[in-house]
Amino acid sequence: MIRAFVLGTRLSSLSLATLVCGAVPSAAQPFLLPTANRALFEPGGEERFLVGTVGRTWTSGGFGCVRSEGWQLHEGLDIRSLQRDKHGEPTDPILATADGTVVYANRKPSLSNYGTYLVLMHRVEGLQIYSLYAHLSEIRPDLLPGRTVRAGESIAVMGRTANTREGISKDRAHLHFELNFLLNDRFPSWYKQRFPDQRNDHGAWNGQNLLGLDPQQVFQEQQRRGAKFSLLHHIRSQTELCRVFVNATDFPWLKRYPALIRANPKAQPEGVAGYEIALNFNAIPFELIPRATSEIKGSSKIQLLSVNEAEQKRNPCRRLVTKRGTRWELTSQGQNALELLTY
Repeated sequence: MIRAFVLGTRLSSLSLATLVCGAVPSAAQPFLLPTANRALFEPGGEERFLVGTVGRTWTSGGFGCVRSEGWQLHEGLDIRSLQRDKHGEPTDPILATADGTVVYANRKPSLSNYGTYLVLMHRVEGLQIYSLYAHLSEIRPDLLPGRTVRAGESIAVMGRTANTREGISKDRAHLHFELNFLLNDRFPSWYKQRFPDQRNDHGAWNGQNLLGLDPQQVFQEQQRRGAKFSLLHHIRSQTELCRVFVNATDFPWLKRYPALIRANPKAQPEGVAGYEIALNFNAIPFELIPRATSEIKGSSKIQLLSVNEAEQKRNPCRRLVTKRGTRWELTSQGQNALELLTY
């Protein structure tokens, strides 16, 4: 059994990454698996990699609309434990998926259904990506906001902490792992205004402010494409659920993710009056096009321009759009997502 950190000492990031994951990430392959479980890359290995919910198959431990007959979103991967102590508790070391900086550590499991969890920020191809590690038994004590870590460095120990009533049984012990975008720095203010009677114990690092990208797709595309892998291309190639227009011109996403903005020569001389935005089914704005006043039809703050009906049928669980008769509309959830984006 590998103990990731004992009495303040730890393996170097390079040696641990090589020992546990078999490789260290190259510039083209920025993300390592966050545990020693590599069954994801073995033929038919998904069942040995993912833990399903009670009474369900391994697919319910994957990312996407995989629960409640496709109507409940699971925004990460539930990665199965490989190592246990004599009491059957998980002891797997948790590794930083990439070079990064600690931005948040919740060491009070009762405050979140994530239990004890850690968030790291990574910069890859001009993008800020956030990895989240949840249900931990412990986080390395020195990992405070601002502390840098290297890819493959031991950061925590797997556990089964959560504040949910049913808890997590020993046989289902796992790491809940996410790759996220941060939606809006102003989330605490928005949340207080929108839900004045509800607590927000985690500030900007509330799960509602993190939009998940499918880590399994990222890992498998890295494995398949090797040096040709590009995270930016992967994100730009997301399947579009819908396209909207917002008449906002100054919101944090534009500054944090400028690589996702597509140039529009017409808007440059006339000035930008708003943005046309392509969203995937999880409301990630993966393409933003500045629009001039002459290109805008209607005066609504938020307009639904088009819907990919086939994608909505495949992935309906975020309930961003709905069809009334022959007309598509944004739902209250869709409106909420766009109001938070542009707040």
